[in-house]
Amino acid sequence: MAAALKPGFVPFTSWHGVLILFCGENLKFGPASRRIVSRMGETLRRAAAADRFTGKSGSSLDVIAPAGLEVPRLVVVGTGKDTAPSSRDLVKLGGAAMAKLPGAAAVATIVAELGFGALKPDQVAELALGARLRAYTFDLYKTKRKNDEEQRPKKIELNFACANPASAEKSWTRRAALADGVVLARDLVNEPGNVLYPGEFARRASALSKLGVVVEVLDTAAMRKLGMGALLGVGQGSAHEARLVVMRWNGGKRGADPVAFIGKGVCFDSGGISIKPAQNMEDMKGDMAGAACVVGLMHTLAARKAKVNAVGAIGLVENMPDGKAQRPGDIVKTMSGQTIEIINTDAEGRLVLADVLHYVNKRFKPKIMINLATLTGAIIVALGQEYAGLFSNDDKLAERLTKAGEATGERVWRMPLGTEYDKMIDSKFADMKNTGGRWGGAITAAQLLQRFVDKTPWAHLDIAGTGMGSPQSDINRSWGSGWGVRLLQRLVEDHYER
Repeated sequence: MAAALKPGFVPFTSWHGVLILFCGENLKFGPASRRIVSRMGETLRRAAAADRFTGKSGSSLDVIAPAGLEVPRLVVVGTGKDTAPSSRDLVKLGGAAMAKLPGAAAVATIVAELGFGALKPDQVAELALGARLRAYTFDLYKTKRKNDEEQRPKKIELNFACANPASAEKSWTRRAALADGVVLARDLVNEPGNVLYPGEFARRASALSKLGVVVEVLDTAAMRKLGMGALLGVGQGSAHEARLVVMRWNGGKRGADPVAFIGKGVCFDSGGISIKPAQNMEDMKGDMAGAACVVGLMHTLAARKAKVNAVGAIGLVENMPDGKAQRPGDIVKTMSGQTIEIINTDAEGRLVLADVLHYVNKRFKPKIMINLATLTGAIIVALGQEYAGLFSNDDKLAERLTKAGEATGERVWRMPLGTEYDKMIDSKFADMKNTGGRWGGAITAAQLLQRFVDKTPWAHLDIAGTGMGSPQSDINRSWGSGWGVRLLQRLVEDHYER
């Protein structure tokens, strides 16, 4: 499904296939790149003048069969002003370079230096991460290929010419685990609902056991015994039974409290009895993007042997309109003992999360809990698709998530919580109702979730705008973005590893 791109790292003097160089404004090359283009005499400058290429950011120059170079093609990618790049900049640059690779090219070399000189090993690895993420495609079900992007070779040999190949290779090991986690999350979100139903999702998550993750799968009977009436109520109209998957990575100090991540996994959301309009309903196969992120994150932590104890829990259901489906007006009892009146069966994600949040909090007593969910259209109205909504009962956790978002480009924007909003979900017949109406819909959903976390530091990420159908970028051309894996990996790495 994803293009098989395994980066290689070679000395500056070793390159073959399509050659990709970076240059700043006014054709400012690094030392190694200058030596390469010097072999071309005036050919490069004449080609640049003819194409009005000066090295501005985002621009490129394509030279076929360049004179003096034994390569089939030279691509020069402009980087703009010569400033020190951030990690986020380098990941984007790697994606941009991958985008300039001709569709038929199976072998290429990227010279890993900018105008100021050679990139450090960690920086080369970030460049490779961006290229790997950009190379991803999901074409498992395509039998015909129509355009250059689809015709890209299944295996791409992409080398990075750099100053210290051995150190770059070592740095890449950590990024490879992260790339694999993002790719896994994307694959899950992109799969159709008839393939990835709760049982199959649970089976795929169970494959993490090969990496040392302890995986438990709770079936309907087990959840009924625990009293998870809210989660089970969502799935009772489906032919596919619900599952709760608990994944544990024990890489930290024995007995230390874990960090916990909870994902909404509605494998397909028809809306239930409160059925959605037909237009764009097919996108509701992606209503499990929060759960996909959690699985991708757990893969990353285990693959790089993170020094942290982490719990990932995903509630997997299918929300369908059947004779057995729950109705508006029904009242369900959650595992916590609190009751919820169902006003709209399409406000189902919060019901799933309510039980899973309480279960994780009670059983594992985590130091923090973060849940991800494609929860509300209201958050898209508020923030569009550039930021995820962040709701939290803890200022330190919110600040850490915000900084991790800025560093990775998976940005979050903090939204308010307050007791005034609680009145909007008061019920005449139960402890609360599952929707507070049109106004402040993302906030009232978060207010409901907050009732199931007690005093544990907690954050809710509403990823309805970022987890599926999100804008295309330099590092993502997929409908399922795998959003959140890089954000949470950065959070764990910066703050929770011993």
